[in-house]
Amino acid sequence: MHTQVVVLNDSLKRESGQKVHHANIQASKAVADIIRTTLGPRSMLKMLLDASGGIVVTNDGNAILRELDIAHPAAKSMIELSRTQDEEVGDGTTSVIVLAGEMLHVAEAFIDKKYHPTVICRAYNKALEDAVAVLDKIAMTIDVNDRGIMLSLVKSCIGTKFTSQFGDLIADLAIDATTTVGVDLGQGLREVDIKKYIKVEKVPGSQLEESRVLKGVMFNKDVVAPGKMRRKIVNPRIILLDCPLEYKKGENQTNAELVKEEDWELLLKMEEEYIENICSRILKFKPDLVITEKGISDLATHYLSKAGVSAIRRLRKTDNNRIAKACGAVIVNRPDELQESDVGTAAGLFEVKKIGDEFFSFIVDCQDPKACTVLLRGASKDLLNEVERNLQDAMAVARNILKNPKLVPGGGATELTVSATLKQKSSSVEGIEKWPYEAAAIAFEAIPRTLAQNCGVNVIRKMTELQGLHANGENAWTGIDGNTGEISDMKERKIWDAYNVKAQTFKTAIEAACMLLRIDDIVSGIKKKQAPGAGPSKPQVETEADADGEQILPD
Repeated sequence: MHTQVVVLNDSLKRESGQKVHHANIQASKAVADIIRTTLGPRSMLKMLLDASGGIVVTNDGNAILRELDIAHPAAKSMIELSRTQDEEVGDGTTSVIVLAGEMLHVAEAFIDKKYHPTVICRAYNKALEDAVAVLDKIAMTIDVNDRGIMLSLVKSCIGTKFTSQFGDLIADLAIDATTTVGVDLGQGLREVDIKKYIKVEKVPGSQLEESRVLKGVMFNKDVVAPGKMRRKIVNPRIILLDCPLEYKKGENQTNAELVKEEDWELLLKMEEEYIENICSRILKFKPDLVITEKGISDLATHYLSKAGVSAIRRLRKTDNNRIAKACGAVIVNRPDELQESDVGTAAGLFEVKKIGDEFFSFIVDCQDPKACTVLLRGASKDLLNEVERNLQDAMAVARNILKNPKLVPGGGATELTVSATLKQKSSSVEGIEKWPYEAAAIAFEAIPRTLAQNCGVNVIRKMTELQGLHANGENAWTGIDGNTGEISDMKERKIWDAYNVKAQTFKTAIEAACMLLRIDDIVSGIKKKQAPGAGPSKPQVETEADADGEQILPD
């Protein structure tokens, strides 16, 4: 009889084999079940309370999972999925989780039958390749400049969101914003930078219908000396600076000993002359508006307002970049280096308006602006936050179409076509991989099935009917109308999805399912090792490089 040998430390927990597979699959299914009801136009909203008592009301898959605090490691990686999806393509965050959950669910039966996970993964990857091939086959290319198609497309993508009740509003905003900031890179490529050049300003009050995309930018600042400076300028000449208009203080502390009283006056005079000098350099270019990211001293304000120039100070760098893009100015670091070409003249109007109880500056009516602000109005903060999330999704979809103008049918039609084609192909798959391949084909039906469930129709009947229509890979455009639950032609109902959203959804979901299936051991409770004899570690000294990562407090 061998004596028992303890290999792992007592504090370590180890689970292995089937137990782990089942636990992972259960956890992933639990995550998928949380957000299953938020798929489709008849989706439910979720209300999440965070630790500080704030509430989030949303049905955006990513926003929900982001707020959840989850202990199980497999469930955590499911959450990563929807984040990846959100960052990559901006839409399909719910479907990717539902699909991955379903893929794992159908794999459970094979694990019970002692199939090896790699066999299942191999079959899944084969299914993925074939699925993408089917997508290529049924995708149709569209003309990006046809606004009607773009509208119906963005509408169907955000038709599942809370704001769909406001009709075309959000879709319009999204298309306007993304077409404004699109830059042609040549060779038919378009670059649309949503994060940098589209700013969403949420101003509570009034109603949602008053939201609009400005042909220019707005920011939450007033002129430095209201009353003295003009608050409305038509066709302003704008100078953007990145330096303070005040007397430079010495870098290090300097002590000046003054013997005579006149010297003191001389010092003050030098300071005044320095500022006057800077201002005269700026005024040489006859600007109407001077905007700087740093401070402006009282004296400089006086000189500027005397010349009839409005000034705005301490603007965020990101906002400054946007203004530069919108009115064609160049941000200048030193007033000595100003040139005529740095002055922005493309703006049509500068004005300061009071909205609610705050002042906002608008620089609008720009010719061909490359940056814009979306002004959102709404009754409450929560509503605005939700509208902003939907708008982000809608803009991401519009961006995807501009980059890759291909469409596939929505309403579960794509998934059903893929599923039917894979079922046919499964008969030609050799050996043991045939069964998991077929199961993957069936798993794709989770999306139309969930859509039907959320509509409250008889799921089994509808699904059987749809499978019948799709049986031989025909009727590729027949799917479920998410509002009524009827089976209809997606082309007529104008329910589309962007091609790269779908492709990304399939890839992410299947790859994640494979990754989770290949985990067969979970060891928890691993402590960080400390070298023997090492005392407590030294406190870390913050270097200059770390300081860059810190968020600067808003003024």
